[in-house]
Amino acid sequence: MAGKGIFEKCYNFTRSEELKKIGFYPYFQRVESAQGPEVLIDGVKKIVVCSNNYLGLANHPAIIEASCEAAKKYGTSCTGSRYLNGTNDLHEKVEQKFASFIGKEQAILFTTGHHANLGALTSLAVKGDILLTDKLDHASIIDGALLSFGTMLRFKHNDMDDLERLLINTQGKSSLIVVDGVFSMEGDICNLPKIVELAKKYNAGVFVDEAHSLGVLGEGGQGTGQHFHLQPEVDVVMATASKSLASIGGFIAAKKEIIQYIKHTARSLIFTASLPPACVGAIDKAIDLMIAEPERRIRLLEISKRMAAEFKGMGYNIGLSQTPIIPLAIGSDEKAFLMWRKLFDAGVFVSPVVSPAVAEGHAIIRTSFMATHSEEDLEIILESFRKIGKELGVIQ
Repeated sequence: MAGKGIFEKCYNFTRSEELKKIGFYPYFQRVESAQGPEVLIDGVKKIVVCSNNYLGLANHPAIIEASCEAAKKYGTSCTGSRYLNGTNDLHEKVEQKFASFIGKEQAILFTTGHHANLGALTSLAVKGDILLTDKLDHASIIDGALLSFGTMLRFKHNDMDDLERLLINTQGKSSLIVVDGVFSMEGDICNLPKIVELAKKYNAGVFVDEAHSLGVLGEGGQGTGQHFHLQPEVDVVMATASKSLASIGGFIAAKKEIIQYIKHTARSLIFTASLPPACVGAIDKAIDLMIAEPERRIRLLEISKRMAAEFKGMGYNIGLSQTPIIPLAIGSDEKAFLMWRKLFDAGVFVSPVVSPAVAEGHAIIRTSFMATHSEEDLEIILESFRKIGKELGVIQ
């Protein structure tokens, strides 16, 4: 039928159904319980090793109560965008609290982390501006850079010589270096000291996405900037509430002039409904708990260090991971799907990452840990990876 050729690609997309037929489809698993170290899937208990619930706060009673109280006071929806009728005093309270915590003058809360990167980058980069991004930056950074009117130039992962090459080639133009603090698949940390040094040398701005480092790095959990004692040198901080802060949403924090500009120009803020009160109430209490209970972060880092050492001791290649995100190199997509299935059947819920998300033949199993994993959980995880890894020939 004329005009329907646009959908041909949809009818030709069969990979997901093929994987379902042979029992190796790992995506969109239906969870039937709260997100904690264990969940129920099809009535069966699984130990979760693929969550971003780093501090284990997603089912904390005090956060649930705060979420409910916010819904009771403000209702279930703000019914409009932040720009018009969708801002309430709870939004502003949480923004002020986050800005103070992260060490910036002001903050603005977007409905999602993706919206935050999209809105900030499309606002800040206009025609003639340069966005310098790491090749392994999160998709939301890439989307924001591509949708802006600026020019995106990508440097090799954590390769500061390559970054400097780009900065030399673009001298005289307004430029912003945009990096993940912790890279979401690799688990390594950006070389922020060198990035700051190069930014000063070539008069560039610095934008750090702290999605996977908030609550994890830094003396108080403020992230990569605090980890390296360089927070004042970071011009713009982005952080999500969907990981350590047990909710959803995305913050942009910076000097007040930068935030005021983004508030009035970011299309993903102006043209979408604001974050529901229940979610904001959860963030409010989660920030309090993250500050009041530093032992969660300490426990998380202890678990991460132990699991990285155990995996390496078994013979797994974990790359340069330094955080609770520990990727295990598997090889082919087929082997990664098979390993996922065997681990899942053994009661361990992980995430396979295959092409095109990674290069062909370089599939990984992405593991991530939380402060509330018990010693028993960790032993089951390790034994499962040891047994199944040997069975599949991933380790000896």
